[in-house]
Amino acid sequence: MKIENNILRYYLKNVYFITGTAYAGKSTTVKMLADRYDMIFCGENYHSTISDIVAAPDMQPDICFTKNLTDWKDFVLRSPEEYERWVYSTGREAAEFEIAELISIARDRKVIADTNIPIDILKEISDYNRVAVMLSPQSMSVERFFDRSDPDKQFILNVIESCDNSEAVMDNYKRGLALINGQKHYDEYANSGFFIVVRQDNGKDTREEVCDVIARHFGLI
Repeated sequence: MKIENNILRYYLKNVYFITGTAYAGKSTTVKMLADRYDMIFCGENYHSTISDIVAAPDMQPDICFTKNLTDWKDFVLRSPEEYERWVYSTGREAAEFEIAELISIARDRKVIADTNIPIDILKEISDYNRVAVMLSPQSMSVERFFDRSDPDKQFILNVIESCDNSEAVMDNYKRGLALINGQKHYDEYANSGFFIVVRQDNGKDTREEVCDVIARHFGLI
């Protein structure tokens, strides 16, 4: 079964998407916009409560990789290249779960989603004034990746620190992060044709300013 894009666009007309690189401020901005404008908040990996149950190895093998892990050290010990491949493949597999979830909740209220739906799919299912891309310098996305308190990242940090030769494991993991947030992927976002906000590494608190900029782009103010 295939649902045509014009149908998806109609059912997703109340959905606003924020995507981009790590440490660009996506999660913070999505939460602020949801609170400001009484939108349904869909934070990072919002689809996982369903995908963790429904995903099947023959159809969503990369989503199922973490479901079937017996030792999370295997997650952090992968090669940087395999980690990069897995991240983007998982985002593509998860896109169908995201879209189904958004359709189910967006009929009567505006929704704001921190999404990993690939750029090419967003172009098919949404519009310029419903998507914002947030970017950060690679140095921030890699070196500050664990400078946040969210449970998922702190769990991975604990796994790395529990490994033998944890410094080497951390170096390997950061090389994977560098590929995931590397120039190739940065350029794909930057040249997507969508609205772009680049985080400045100047130590200033720009959360309110960025929120205002994106709210205007979305037509919320």
